[in-house]
Amino acid sequence: MRIEIVTIFPEFFAGPFEHGILRRARQAGLVQLEVHDLRQFTDDRHRTVDDRPFGGEEGMVLKPEPLFRAVEQIRGQAGDGGRVILLSAQGRLFRQARAAEFARERKLILLCGRYEGVDERVAEHLADEEISIGDYVLSGGELAAAVIADAVTRLLPGALGNEASAVRESFAAAAGESEAGLLDCPHYTRPAEFRGLPVPEVLLSGDHQRIRNWRRRMAFEKTWKNRPDLLERGKLDAEQCQWLGELEKESVR
Repeated sequence: MRIEIVTIFPEFFAGPFEHGILRRARQAGLVQLEVHDLRQFTDDRHRTVDDRPFGGEEGMVLKPEPLFRAVEQIRGQAGDGGRVILLSAQGRLFRQARAAEFARERKLILLCGRYEGVDERVAEHLADEEISIGDYVLSGGELAAAVIADAVTRLLPGALGNEASAVRESFAAAAGESEAGLLDCPHYTRPAEFRGLPVPEVLLSGDHQRIRNWRRRMAFEKTWKNRPDLLERGKLDAEQCQWLGELEKESVR
């Protein structure tokens, strides 16, 4: 697949895309990552990409003309369109399910907002959707674009050394399964004891069924502790409802 990024700081991506899975996926030809300088799509000698907002508010807003030109040129290069994503604090929250959806696209075009935002005509008439990576405000969309590129690339077939890794991770269970939406279970490695802190005995037992049961329970407990908002009682199975009751009782002791 192709991931095209439009930004006023193209040099920002020199580091993030040269390490780990993103680098290996690029070298293997699984993904093409192209970064475009928004200023190249201006038509004045100052290469102006922003202007003051109508209405007298503070700050600067990215102009629509360069962004429309950038997307039109990128779409025209290969003739295969592309899904346009505007990175914005006002966008829908980016989740694992959306990453999986994006990984099925042939091309993503990520528009990095800056300053006080982007002319609303870009959001309404150019972008297919607005995406936010969290309920906080960043200085620009570059970090968000890097996050999305990483989350999507690692889901491409062949990107991970072990394809099962992506299935077992936090948020990765398929919708409808009892484990859907849970965080990953705790993981341990050697030494078996470190500064008086032992690895749970069950992981050393060699009993694979016990280990699977322990991991399910620990994933549930970690989710309850760190992200209780992910646990919806109506979607829990009987065993998980029992665990939830036990954890709630322990918490009030």
